[in-house]
Amino acid sequence: MTKQRQAQLITAGILAVALGAAVYRKGGFQALDFSRWMARASAKSDATPQDAIYAMLDAARDGKAADYLAAHTGQMEASLRKAVAEATEAGFAKYLKETNAPIKGIALQEPQPLTDREVKVRVEYVYQDRNEVQWMYLEKVGSSWKIARVDGAERIKTLVPYGTPVR
Repeated sequence: MTKQRQAQLITAGILAVALGAAVYRKGGFQALDFSRWMARASAKSDATPQDAIYAMLDAARDGKAADYLAAHTGQMEASLRKAVAEATEAGFAKYLKETNAPIKGIALQEPQPLTDREVKVRVEYVYQDRNEVQWMYLEKVGSSWKIARVDGAERIKTLVPYGTPVR
């Protein structure tokens, strides 16, 4: 091999490494990263009960009646669909926004298993002047969790109301 041929091969190798580094820095190889692909696939399929509750709350806050209904199952879903039919979807969306506007924050406890396909979750709503606790019962439907029933909200006495200035 001549010196000129060796120089050409070394130059080509350096250019290939530089091109590979540039593509890597731009994220060009992410599609080839098997571990990231597996993590994304398992994250999508491993929905939690908390995900279902947050999705329902997001839909209520945004007034998305269809998404709100999709977060429920069974008798609760049927009752909500009846309410939507009576109030119209636009009216129900307005109701969802109005009832969720005063909520300042949400706290969820870890789900407590009841059966292999049912859990209950304690949900605490934080308002300006009070806190309320409610138990939600969720069922596994296919690969996702849906809200099957809800207990009545119970008011909790707060020592310091939300938003009180600190002295």
